[in-house]
Amino acid sequence: MLNPWRLRLLGLLDSLGTVRAVAETLHMSPSTVSQQLAVLESETRTTLLERSGRRVRLTRTGLVLARRGREILAHIAEVEAELRALNDEPIGTVRLGVFQSAIHTLAVPATTRLAESHPHLRVELVEYEPHESAPALRAGEVDVIVTTTDHGELPWDQDLELVPLGTDPVVLVLPAAHPLTRRKVVNLAACADETWACDRPGSYMAGLTARLCRDAGFEPRVACRFSNYLLLLHHVEAGLAVALLPALAVSTAHAVVTRELTTPVHRNVSVVTRRGAAPRAAVAAVVRALVDHPDIPALTAP
Repeated sequence: MLNPWRLRLLGLLDSLGTVRAVAETLHMSPSTVSQQLAVLESETRTTLLERSGRRVRLTRTGLVLARRGREILAHIAEVEAELRALNDEPIGTVRLGVFQSAIHTLAVPATTRLAESHPHLRVELVEYEPHESAPALRAGEVDVIVTTTDHGELPWDQDLELVPLGTDPVVLVLPAAHPLTRRKVVNLAACADETWACDRPGSYMAGLTARLCRDAGFEPRVACRFSNYLLLLHHVEAGLAVALLPALAVSTAHAVVTRELTTPVHRNVSVVTRRGAAPRAAVAAVVRALVDHPDIPALTAP
């Protein structure tokens, strides 16, 4: 019978060109690779290799077996995947849509843990604004989303399954030496003369910042607009502006100070999947990893 391991060696030799390259790829000695290929010739009772100067090359028979061997190995991998699926092992690709501030604080740690616990599961991260993620989920563009569920225009309770993660407060972000850092809680009216760093127009946080500032009696004087929260934090850190951000977005790597607002504002964060979709072990594993996250200081338990 053909040995899959030796078929792989032959396929690699066809791809890489030399026995030494195959040996380096597999962390073996060249002599061991040559011995295994010789055994394969004995098993097939045919000549698979021929010398060309100091190198070896595949014969016509060797080329045919290398090509067919790759097909055999691919089929074996498919069968193994089917068997794992029958045993409910999470396999395959899950597309996870996440709003920006939850990517590094929630999604990346979850996918890192999944890579260790379920090596045959691949998570593809896609950034979506909260108002974009539910339509993407319904359209099948993603399998799971982490989103905020505070916008009432979406019928969350009909075709989508929600698992609450917690609440994410909106905080005032100040440069480390700003006078307002001496207060524990800040009334936004005290920021009427400040320069502001904001999200891009039309985004959730840009609209919320404008609304809260107007409710406090002033129009924010905007110095910059960044779709990337890290750039926005750099701007505040440099003392060029203040900002309103979800607490999840504020990295400890930046020398900024956050303060609660006198009128608290928060977002409800949930993991969402399609209701009634065929159950998949992979999707369930991703949801579990997101729900069972280690304590995140910014996220208050539901």
